[in-house]
Amino acid sequence: MRALTIGEHQILPGETKQIELPVAKLYTDSAVNLPVYIMRGKRSGPTIFVSAAVHGDELNGIEIIRRLINLKNFKISAGTLIAVPMVNVYGVINQSRYMPDRRDLNRSFPGSSKGSMAARLADIFLKEIVSQCDYGIDLHTGAIHRSNLPQIRAQLSDDDTLELAKSFGAPVILNADILEGSLRQAAEQSNTKVLLFEAGEALRFDEFSIRVGIQGIVNVLRHLKMVPKGRSKRKLANQFIANKSSWVRATSSGFVTQFFDMGDQVQKGDILAEIGSPYGEVLGQVIANKSGVIIGKQNIPLVQEGEAMYHIAFFAENDEDIAEHIENMEAELTSDPETKMNML
Repeated sequence: MRALTIGEHQILPGETKQIELPVAKLYTDSAVNLPVYIMRGKRSGPTIFVSAAVHGDELNGIEIIRRLINLKNFKISAGTLIAVPMVNVYGVINQSRYMPDRRDLNRSFPGSSKGSMAARLADIFLKEIVSQCDYGIDLHTGAIHRSNLPQIRAQLSDDDTLELAKSFGAPVILNADILEGSLRQAAEQSNTKVLLFEAGEALRFDEFSIRVGIQGIVNVLRHLKMVPKGRSKRKLANQFIANKSSWVRATSSGFVTQFFDMGDQVQKGDILAEIGSPYGEVLGQVIANKSGVIIGKQNIPLVQEGEAMYHIAFFAENDEDIAEHIENMEAELTSDPETKMNML
């Protein structure tokens, strides 16, 4: 194994380092740096990055990485782990999804060293981190007032990516097209296979999502033979793959009374919610247009006509089995307060 070079830093096999990559400066002349944690095994193996807060208000991923690297007995025995807990540091500071130039970093790749602030950060992250990796796991949440069930999104037509997605062990795997300007698109062009983990809500910690994320990353590292098999007796969760999904939208504007929650099974024709006026009059109903499982939903009880309210995934398997599987998985991962420190 050779030394790994990131910026002006060299990391040798067997070393663990925390470094900072210069990005730009604030108006105050204060430097903003990209925090990077590198852990290398002594034996050769894959290089994988785990990134969080590409959208600065998506905080679950930061906590996942923080807990992961502090797990008792956590050690990379082969290959290299590069963890970036805050990609969009600007957004984290301002509790904002976006960069200060109002650009979405996840639509700014591959970026440019002479472009906008978002383009420059995308360029640095891609060249210094992503392009040096064989694999990646990008951690996200839903937007403000929207929650996502823990799920892996990936391009499942690639066999290697599909096996990686299965190894993560999330409750749901969703086949997802690659969007133009996204990190996944840029990574694909550098032959880096990336899983996108969606779980929870912006600006909030969700314990179930965090624990699924930590366990999933450990599962992937085991799959790649980068960490020892460990003593955990937890079996890999059943894999439920959805090739399609769609959003059900509000039929009226008003106040929302919801009848279904995340992970629930729904049948075509079910009334998911009612929308009412400030005086209690029912203005409209939100009805499931297909049978499936709710993997994302709006949380705020206010809605405008046409807004997306429920994200429903469609499976070849029995939806009732999937809903039960999700419920059991949540109970298992959150019942033990010490689970977060015993995943190895």
